[in-house]
Amino acid sequence: MTLEERITADMKTAMKAKDKQSLRGIRAIKSAILLQKTDGSGAALDEAGEIALLQKLVKSRQDSLDIYVKQNREDLAATEREEIEVISQYLPEQLSDEDLAALVEGIIAKTGASSMKDMGKVMGMANKEAAGRADGKTIAAMVKAKLS
Repeated sequence: MTLEERITADMKTAMKAKDKQSLRGIRAIKSAILLQKTDGSGAALDEAGEIALLQKLVKSRQDSLDIYVKQNREDLAATEREEIEVISQYLPEQLSDEDLAALVEGIIAKTGASSMKDMGKVMGMANKEAAGRADGKTIAAMVKAKLS
């Protein structure tokens, strides 16, 4: 089942249950998928593209949440938290810190990286292998810690 099919089914369920919080997050995902499909590139949305799209949605809401918290706008921050929670349900399970550390150590061993000069090489491979299961900032911090 593709992400679009899951979203459509979940949207119907949320509408029937009158679940406004879930519906708002699901509609955001549906809207992003439709924009992606009609952007004129003609490219089909594969699984990696779906994950990237969902991560982008979560990141934008996380950025908004940070701003709202700084400005003491708890009403808007609550909405962003709810949407992040709904969108995150469609992402693959995130790697734990221990699993991510093991992944990074394996890549460092594979590439023979020994200093910060090799960070780009390690980051490229780590981002491919983590494939939506870890945030880029978290991966970068882990790689820096291991290489320094």
